[in-house]
Amino acid sequence: MSSTDVRKEAEDSGPSGYAAARLRLLTEGARSGPPRRSALSELTDDWLSGLFNAGVLGAGAEGLRGVSLVAVGGYGRGELSPRSDLDLLLLHDGGDSGAVAALADRIWYPVWDLGLALDHSVRTPVEARKTAGEDLKVQLGLLDARHLAGDLGLTAGLRTAVLADWRNQAPKRLPELQELCAERAERQGELQYLLEPDLKEARGGLRDATALRAVAASWLADAPREGLDDARRRLLDVRDALHLTTGRATDRLALQEQDQVAAELGLLDADTLLRQVYEAARVVSYASDVTWREVGRVLRSRAVRPRLRAMLGGGKPVAERSPLAEGVVEQDGEVVLARAARPERDPVLPLRAAAAAAQAGLPLSLHAVRRMAANARPLPTPWPAEAREQLVTLLGSGTPTIDVWEALEAEGLITRLLPDWERVRCRPQRNAVHIWTVDRHLIETAVRASEFTRRVHRPDLLLVAALLHDIGKGWPGDHSVAGEIIAKDVAARIGFDREDVAVLSTLVRHHLLLVDTATRRDLEDPETVRSVAEAVGSQGTLELLHALTEADALATGPAAWSSWRGSLVADLVKRVAAVLAGDDLDEPEAAAPTAEQERLAIEAIATGSPVLSLRAQTEPPALAEGEQPPGDPEPLGVELLIAVPDQPGVLPAVAGVLAMHRLTVRTAELRAQDLPDGVEGSVLLLNWRVAAEYGSLPQAARLRADLVRALDGSLDIAGRLAERDAAYPRRRGVVAPPPRVTVAPAASRLATVIEVRAHDAPGLLHRIGRALEDANVRVRSAHVSTLGANAVDAFYVTGPEGAPLPGDEAASVARKLEETLRA
Repeated sequence: MSSTDVRKEAEDSGPSGYAAARLRLLTEGARSGPPRRSALSELTDDWLSGLFNAGVLGAGAEGLRGVSLVAVGGYGRGELSPRSDLDLLLLHDGGDSGAVAALADRIWYPVWDLGLALDHSVRTPVEARKTAGEDLKVQLGLLDARHLAGDLGLTAGLRTAVLADWRNQAPKRLPELQELCAERAERQGELQYLLEPDLKEARGGLRDATALRAVAASWLADAPREGLDDARRRLLDVRDALHLTTGRATDRLALQEQDQVAAELGLLDADTLLRQVYEAARVVSYASDVTWREVGRVLRSRAVRPRLRAMLGGGKPVAERSPLAEGVVEQDGEVVLARAARPERDPVLPLRAAAAAAQAGLPLSLHAVRRMAANARPLPTPWPAEAREQLVTLLGSGTPTIDVWEALEAEGLITRLLPDWERVRCRPQRNAVHIWTVDRHLIETAVRASEFTRRVHRPDLLLVAALLHDIGKGWPGDHSVAGEIIAKDVAARIGFDREDVAVLSTLVRHHLLLVDTATRRDLEDPETVRSVAEAVGSQGTLELLHALTEADALATGPAAWSSWRGSLVADLVKRVAAVLAGDDLDEPEAAAPTAEQERLAIEAIATGSPVLSLRAQTEPPALAEGEQPPGDPEPLGVELLIAVPDQPGVLPAVAGVLAMHRLTVRTAELRAQDLPDGVEGSVLLLNWRVAAEYGSLPQAARLRADLVRALDGSLDIAGRLAERDAAYPRRRGVVAPPPRVTVAPAASRLATVIEVRAHDAPGLLHRIGRALEDANVRVRSAHVSTLGANAVDAFYVTGPEGAPLPGDEAASVARKLEETLRA
């Protein structure tokens, strides 16, 4: 059925006909995007015009003069999504108020009867202009006013007046609009990085696109047009699909709805959908940055120009230009090309201009970037030394690097310089620990690495490794393995020699090695330290890898780094450095008990029950040479020392009690403790580091009492944890992937290492400990790591005799543990 047929059916059948025609239009598979939004607007226009005309006739033919029905906001732009509000203004000249009120009822009530959302008002032109002057949102809506029915002259007069008001008041209203946009961005975040973005309210969304239209209407400045309309269309298309799949007027693209929305749009999967959303948001965000910068420049020049003209005797002021680099100058707060610059003859100019801008903390002019994108020659392979040096300078400039990099990327210069960048550009990371897309994370890592350049002998290698460490994401398989291959190619292309290429590829291949090993392996095991030393190869590479590890974690998000992780990594680096320096690693001997450990062990034997102590732990941060400590060391948690007469079920009992008291376990070690001569018995010593989830730590006496009850079976830990979990309302959220349990090959000669990756939950360590106990294995130590909602734990286990498990038995234990956790 054609649009004309649909509209005719709606006109012939009244409200029910409109509803049927609307439903048919929204369910037509062949019609989507701008055509459907336009057709839906036209259909609604005809229906509302019919309601208006019928209402006018009901009030008498005299009422047609001096009254009009006006669409405003998104409906005024003709952009009706399936669940959009109808924004309507009933405009009148101040005549018979009773007749106007009756006419309004004849329009509003049929809309409500169909269940459509309605944002309505009844005003005279004077009242509309007054309200607009007081409420910026009303004024923005009126800028898109469109006549639907009635007195066309009345509508045209209001449009003309509102536009004139907006242009006259632009110096005052535009800063107000910019502040409104900034406040909204602060509340909603940036659309191009959010896993569950608000398509309308987040920065780079539809609200910002509307704000750019308002700026253009002021005639004060205009947004860069290339790609902007297409970006806006894509966001509207996604919102349409979201409305149709959910049946609700929502703008938030929730995780559980992304696959359906992607299917509605004919896209491959949810990642493809998010990437398109991010790309569109990036265009809108960049256009906003450029536009608001231009608004500020124009407003400043208007304020200064009268004084300058007076000083210069009425002549036109000339903008001052300050040299920054060859072919690059600063003008009016921006970095522009010098008049003598020739991009077509100078292939290094884009990198030189970018480095100069970042070093000066200034934005790159849009005109300069576009001129370079249109005319710059490609760099030869390998790059000349100057190009490589300018790239390193850009990466080492700190926070200003971000805006400069985004300016280059907006015009396609980054993928021209680094073709492999295309695969990571706008790529989402479905991991709660990560707060950025892959490409932004790489730049954030370079920014963080720039703070550590004084800690390493080759800061250039550190910065380039930071830029490339996740470049393998987007390729099949392990991104570190894929990234190593890409990094070799990129490093050679940009002009590093063979030795430097080898170092960079090693850094990319092993960029997770230090933090994974430090948090999931026993650092007292010589095999652990030797394996890291073999992978790293040299002191210089170790130094770079240490700095890269910290920069990567800091750029990931707040959950990825802590003083505890930092201390573990520093300890591992110290041990590996000793091996690389030629020191021998002896097999570990049982450490002599401390006085406190011995006291607790003797007390546990004497009382026949567990005893414990709590002690806060601190450790100074790792310092660069010559750096002074910042004051008091940061707390690393609380050391929990427990001595228990040897018996079954110790690990699950202790873990369960700690979970009941809301204590997070960071590290856990369990071993048999030798007793002094003359003291008979066997004692298990548990040395754990814990932290309170919130609030203060429980008293040691209370922990001990609960532990006694847990060990004698009078405390039902599983039941208590289940009751606590049931007491909290369940919220619908993301379905976590199933747990995975594996045996780490050749991780230790002293024990079998079983790795558990699962969704973190209260009592998880208790369940794991109980399952291992049921499997009749002994836990030598546990290394617990929580990243956001993900627990990644490693358990060093042996058989009852203290030897590593045979391969088939280890695989069986891992399989049964995984089945238990999945149940």
